[in-house]
Amino acid sequence: MTNTDKIQALFDSQLVAVNIGPRLFGEALEKQNVEVVQVDWRPIAGGDKQMQDLLSVLGM
Repeated sequence: MTNTDKIQALFDSQLVAVNIGPRLFGEALEKQNVEVVQVDWRPIAGGDKQMQDLLSVLGM
């Protein structure tokens, strides 16, 4: 199989997205019939109140 064939096979395969961001991102992909794996990960705010507030707004 040539490199071109390998690349074509990749583009012909089903897309699966791994979402480590806000669930809203994954939901937008699902609405476009993209399979999404949601990873429940939250960034550490490190006691920074402003960062905690921003992350809360993003649903994280």
